[in-house]
Amino acid sequence: MPVSSKGKEIKCVVWDLDHTIWDGVLLESESVSLKEGIVEILELLDSRGILQSIASKNNYEDAIRKLQEFGIDHYFFYPQIHWNAKSQSIATIREKLNIGIDTFVFVDDQSFERDEVASVHLEVFCVDALEYAELPAHPRLNPKFITEDSKRRRLIYLEDMQRNREEEEYQGPKESFLASLQMSFIISDCVEEDLKRAEELTQRTNQLNSTGRTFDYDELNAFRHSDRHCLLVCELTDRYGSYGKIGLALIELTETHWHLQLMLMSCRVMSRGVGTVLMSCIMQEAKQNGKKLLADFKQTDRNRMMYVTYRFANFKEIENDGKGNILFENDLSIIQPFPPHIEVNVRETKYIG
Repeated sequence: MPVSSKGKEIKCVVWDLDHTIWDGVLLESESVSLKEGIVEILELLDSRGILQSIASKNNYEDAIRKLQEFGIDHYFFYPQIHWNAKSQSIATIREKLNIGIDTFVFVDDQSFERDEVASVHLEVFCVDALEYAELPAHPRLNPKFITEDSKRRRLIYLEDMQRNREEEEYQGPKESFLASLQMSFIISDCVEEDLKRAEELTQRTNQLNSTGRTFDYDELNAFRHSDRHCLLVCELTDRYGSYGKIGLALIELTETHWHLQLMLMSCRVMSRGVGTVLMSCIMQEAKQNGKKLLADFKQTDRNRMMYVTYRFANFKEIENDGKGNILFENDLSIIQPFPPHIEVNVRETKYIG
């Protein structure tokens, strides 16, 4: 299979339809039939938290109706079924899902279509539809852990789509809509059942990640038990349900200061105005405890938004090695208040709340 075994975990598989999901060409005959084992593959990838979509040159209404007849239409987010270039379709899907283009696989029976996509999106791995049955065994489509959040990832995205539709239809200021969501931001110590998700967050979160460091289960578990560290997770809920565990912070504790060694937040929740909640909470507690606050940062081409978040929170550079490694300090003189539309709940932790 041409998909490299090295690289990031795959987050989305984009399927063609004719001679890929089903045998036959829909425009030529309504009696197309599903590929052998394709339903089981769709179910398996879905259970692993891998999102799926469609890029097909077809008539939209006919293709959607056929997917509904087969009972598999619910697996596919933002299906792009039209006559435009498939590279454009994948760009649209990526924008809608807000995930990295380097976490996509594109499956198509036509070498021309695979080459067209590869020429525009160098980081997308393109797979011949003849090899579709091999996808579930590929290392990059086998996450190390299947967490509760990953099992319900499709549901989480469906809830997001419903929120977004309601927001588009809402007549009034955005602040009023956000208040109507009845959001609750929950901060707590990382417990054993959170560790798989915490590891997954360090591996999957790139845009809002202060250092880009990844930690495995055992490393995180050691921090969880350490008297010199505080490992926090956060969850966001609203009237639609839970966004899942969407943030993580690792703080080293010393006699004189708290050192924020990692902070990350899922980019899915940034439109909800929660980006500074965890940071503000840590700043408040450090100040209450009479500690200085330091923070590590590693500049990359993906996390500029997180850099802006740190600077907006009044962090100042005190060290910069010229290679993107920065040490921030905050004098805690200015701490952003929690947004009024969010209820912040700090559950009992070792050092916070």
